[in-house]
Amino acid sequence: MGSRLDLQAILEGILGTRKVYFQPKTNTTIDYSSGVIIYHRDWAMTQFATNRPYRHVLRYQVDYISPKQNETVLKALLDLPMCIYDRFHTADDLNHDVFKLFF
Repeated sequence: MGSRLDLQAILEGILGTRKVYFQPKTNTTIDYSSGVIIYHRDWAMTQFATNRPYRHVLRYQVDYISPKQNETVLKALLDLPMCIYDRFHTADDLNHDVFKLFF
């Protein structure tokens, strides 16, 4: 698994823009007009051998937020290894597609 900055680069490549935010601060101004990705760590998995941790994998919640559905972005996110689609909801006339991604 790569670093968080590796994940940032992958998500920017999928979106085709730098409108990818990792745990944005509450005072961050975000323009949702062409779609954005907001992600944060939400869980970690530790595997043990002989009672000692030997592997840690972080899980991120990845939200694709857009006024319109973009099937290309959704498919690209679903094609990421260890990624599952979690849920969909709308808020403030924006579509929110939520994914869980181990990275």
